[in-house]
Amino acid sequence: MRCQLTLLRHAKSAWDDATRKDRDRPLNERGERDAPLMAQRLRARNARPTLIITSPAVRARRTAQIIAREIGYPAEFLQREEDLYLASPDQIIAVLARQESSFRDIVVCGHNPGITDLANRLTGAGIDNIPTTGVVVIGLNLARWSDLDGTEGKLLWFDYPRRNSTPEP
Repeated sequence: MRCQLTLLRHAKSAWDDATRKDRDRPLNERGERDAPLMAQRLRARNARPTLIITSPAVRARRTAQIIAREIGYPAEFLQREEDLYLASPDQIIAVLARQESSFRDIVVCGHNPGITDLANRLTGAGIDNIPTTGVVVIGLNLARWSDLDGTEGKLLWFDYPRRNSTPEP
């Protein structure tokens, strides 16, 4: 079966409070501006995720909430996943492997380096760095998400806020 995995790096976060724990950092002004921009680009590409999974970090949850709102995904269905906090590619794959086969289009909102490393592992694209609010969309042929490890995907789209991007139909 054909399915789609969208890897989304959280939007730009604030570093202005040294006493704040890393996972509690909110988005900064640029992050609050960039997340809706990338959601508009996703919407222009007819993004219709069947599941959005997010890291529990405040910056990732807020990014996922903005994306969900802007593309019409019900916020109450956002899935918060503890194992996505600063996750490695193997940890992200393990989270995906637990998902139902009925979810054919999944968005994972998380952190670098795991997001970039997984994109490269699945596509061989050689992306140096997925910037904040960057999006990588990967096409996959899977019967179930537990088959993801070792699967070769096709890079369908890579975009980020500072890239001048015109969405293709």
